[in-house]
Amino acid sequence: MNGSRLENKVALVTGGAQGIGRAIVEKFCDEGAYVTYLDRDRDRGHATVQELIARFPANAPRFVHCDITVADDLQQAVASILQAHETIDVLVNNAGVTSYFDAAEMSESQWDAVFAIDLKGVWLCTRYVLPAMRKARSGSIVNVASIHARLTHPGMFPYAAAKSGVLGLTRSLALDEGPYGIRVNAVSPGYTRTELTEDFFRRQGDLGTAERRVLEVHPLGRIGTPAEIANVVAFLASDEASFVSGADVAVDGALGAKYAS
Repeated sequence: MNGSRLENKVALVTGGAQGIGRAIVEKFCDEGAYVTYLDRDRDRGHATVQELIARFPANAPRFVHCDITVADDLQQAVASILQAHETIDVLVNNAGVTSYFDAAEMSESQWDAVFAIDLKGVWLCTRYVLPAMRKARSGSIVNVASIHARLTHPGMFPYAAAKSGVLGLTRSLALDEGPYGIRVNAVSPGYTRTELTEDFFRRQGDLGTAERRVLEVHPLGRIGTPAEIANVVAFLASDEASFVSGADVAVDGALGAKYAS
């Protein structure tokens, strides 16, 4: 174990089977937390937990198959954590989907499906975790937003709208839950080496050309890794960030600063 900032903390991470979510699970385990992660991909979720059990035998993560848009299933998942640990110290709302729609052609059902995961799911998870945090009068909630909440790219409607909603939700919760000792923050990743980013590059045409265009405009000359996002999430989740609440932390290699107006 390389660190102990989260030692004995009970953490819930959504969308933890791959990408940024998996990196967060790994980082939290490395920091000593007891982690339960949710994911709607049953097969990948089980495969991931088997790999991580071998790496973290002392505090192996637990996987629960769950769709965060289904309130009853989510409530049961949270109840199982509370039954095992009696409290939840950290919630990371990471699960999300990208979207590529034309505003004039997108159907209501498609809109609802995007917002159910990217925004409503954040609220639902928070809803079921808050009673335990309020009772303990402590807790840290970290919402994974996106650079697209402030700066976006053509053809990604309505992803930016959903992630902007995550930032608004973060600010409101930080104010409302502060009196209970609960901190609420957001992390806004930029381009990060995940399957979702690779899919975005493919949609631009030639994969290599699309990635080169992105790299050329990055101040650091590269895109981020899931582990780099997880490092910031771990800080915000920990007591080291005890006076940080209501913040949106950009983890984008200064790309946002380059295009800020």
